[in-house]
Amino acid sequence: MSARRPRSFYVLAFLFVLFLLFLYGPMISILVLSFQGPEGGLVFPMVGVSTHWFERLWAGGGQVEIGAALRRSFALALVVMVLTVTISVLAGLAFRRRFRGATVLLYVAIASLIVPSIVVSLGIALEFRLLDDAIKAVGAAAGIEMVQTGFVSALGPFTSGLGAHLTWTLPFGLLIMFAVFNRFDPAYEEAARDLGATPWQTFRHVTLPMIAPFLIGVAVFGFTLSWDELARSSQVMGAQNTLPMQLAAKTTTVTDPEIYALGTATTGGSVLLLLVAFVLISLMQPRRKRG
Repeated sequence: MSARRPRSFYVLAFLFVLFLLFLYGPMISILVLSFQGPEGGLVFPMVGVSTHWFERLWAGGGQVEIGAALRRSFALALVVMVLTVTISVLAGLAFRRRFRGATVLLYVAIASLIVPSIVVSLGIALEFRLLDDAIKAVGAAAGIEMVQTGFVSALGPFTSGLGAHLTWTLPFGLLIMFAVFNRFDPAYEEAARDLGATPWQTFRHVTLPMIAPFLIGVAVFGFTLSWDELARSSQVMGAQNTLPMQLAAKTTTVTDPEIYALGTATTGGSVLLLLVAFVLISLMQPRRKRG
């Protein structure tokens, strides 16, 4: 006979349910309120149910102008994702070979995780302002007209913004790849080399297929962390806002559920990306087992 659960079980279960409500309650509330009727507001009770605010958001011209910011954020997140995967794999391969200073280099690479994001953003912005001054000084000294008349600042999404986002995504990618390669059995690579495979062929046909599911995880980390990042973007984007910055700027002026519709749409995109990643990983598992 099964023993009766102690009273503490139900107390802890109740606390866990409260924790889940605290964690997901705001997201669920925003999801529900984004389907307010045309006369609805930012709070309950709902006044009708419709997709009015999504239609208004899609049509543009409302209080939240998202088109350019969304495209900019999407392009930046894609670039960050590709660079995060590439650099993480290369670093993981390099750290498989023991070399002097590897531990110190690892700590330096992941140190940005413990530095406040706003401090990182301010530091990168300061560096690029110093770079701006240097470029303008060189342009004035050399008489370069393009620099003197056309150059404003090197700050931008794909310069300083890209660097700021990589300080956030790369440590996660590096930690994942280091963990993967620490458990990687080199016997498979040795067998391929014994059969005459070149280093590139060994990597292409043996190493890469075995680590591919983990690369999908790194890619998801790189894309979603960049897509949602606000604090590290706040000082480094120059005159061009990303989508999270646009959202933050509009939260003080938007007085209708259009901003909730945007939050629901972007969250849905992130969830869809995660589902695609899980499907790809699931499809890869049988192949890896057969291999």
